[in-house]
Amino acid sequence: MGQQAGLQQRLFYEFRLDDWVPADHLLRKIDGILDLTGLRRHLGPFYRHTGRPSVDPELMVRMLLVGYCYRIRSERRLCEETHLNLAYRWFCRLGLEGSVPDHSTFSKNGHGRFRESALFRRVFEEVVAQCMRAGLVGGEGFAIDASVIEADASRGRKVDGKRTTWPEEEKLTRPVMEYLAALDQAAAGETAGTKDADNLPPGNPPAVPKVTSLTDPTAAWTNKGQMKVGFAYGTNYLIDLQRAIIVDVEATPARWSAEVAATKTVLERTQERFGLKPQRLAADAAYGSGLMIGWLMRRGIEPHIPLLDREHQTNGFFTRADFAFDPQANVFVCPGGKQLKSTGLVREDGQPCPILRAPKIAAPALSSPTALREQSGSSLAICSKPNASMREG
Repeated sequence: MGQQAGLQQRLFYEFRLDDWVPADHLLRKIDGILDLTGLRRHLGPFYRHTGRPSVDPELMVRMLLVGYCYRIRSERRLCEETHLNLAYRWFCRLGLEGSVPDHSTFSKNGHGRFRESALFRRVFEEVVAQCMRAGLVGGEGFAIDASVIEADASRGRKVDGKRTTWPEEEKLTRPVMEYLAALDQAAAGETAGTKDADNLPPGNPPAVPKVTSLTDPTAAWTNKGQMKVGFAYGTNYLIDLQRAIIVDVEATPARWSAEVAATKTVLERTQERFGLKPQRLAADAAYGSGLMIGWLMRRGIEPHIPLLDREHQTNGFFTRADFAFDPQANVFVCPGGKQLKSTGLVREDGQPCPILRAPKIAAPALSSPTALREQSGSSLAICSKPNASMREG
């Protein structure tokens, strides 16, 4: 029976950390192409020249990359694993005796100088630029989709509707202050009239939220996540189809309107940063509204998107096919035989769109949903008019 010899610890060891990291290790491959040389120069204006020595920002970025590659979501656990794992120490340039920063350092820098300097976007765009130089990005065809990230917010701490002010008894935390600041900025933009109709996001205006979280008010109340209902965000990925390289990402509340509007943001930013304008864009049916398709085609992007057909989703309402147009009288007639009159104009992606409504009448002997809708009056929104007179009406 064998027995381990030499139980007494040696006084000196001949040890080289690089020899203990396999040649095919994932972190060794990443280290060979990772370039963080401009990191300190970019962050220089966000550090003070007095006070205690700060933690090396390259060390924190390398540790966060380790956490991303090995799905270590907890910053506290990431520090523990980096302290114990030789490969992690080698990748982070810590050696055997280097000290691992405290887990609170990541939160403080993540919400502070890293966010103010847009550091993570800079690192991300540098990686995309390296992929382009290596010929991994074609730039001709893109795809876009969103993944749900559940918010760290309790489902019980919510109020009905949208909040523009905050209860005095509630603490103004960082997410709450950012939410209120965004509302003020949006209100200032509307007052200044800076919106360009043709450059609006390619989707319908967002509906008023049914509930608002008191913990994280920016998060959306949705049933898209693993839980049946809860607060969540959406990460919208723009992917190059040649090698499935992510060329841009945008975080939004987990609402359909916000996810569709993010398409405009990522496409324009990709063209501005990298000079990439796709010839075609692929997406699922959630992006197949008429406004979205038209917005893409006006910019010379061929949509490979299933059309969002809701013709048969009446929900007790008339569809456009139920209305007849009388060209002689230049009016639309509802299934109840009443003429529709204009009640005002709205705008859809910059185009005038009258709202036509018939007066309330008694319900005729019609099958549902016609009879159901006729009890409260009929309405129809028309974007393309037979002639100019109706456009003015």
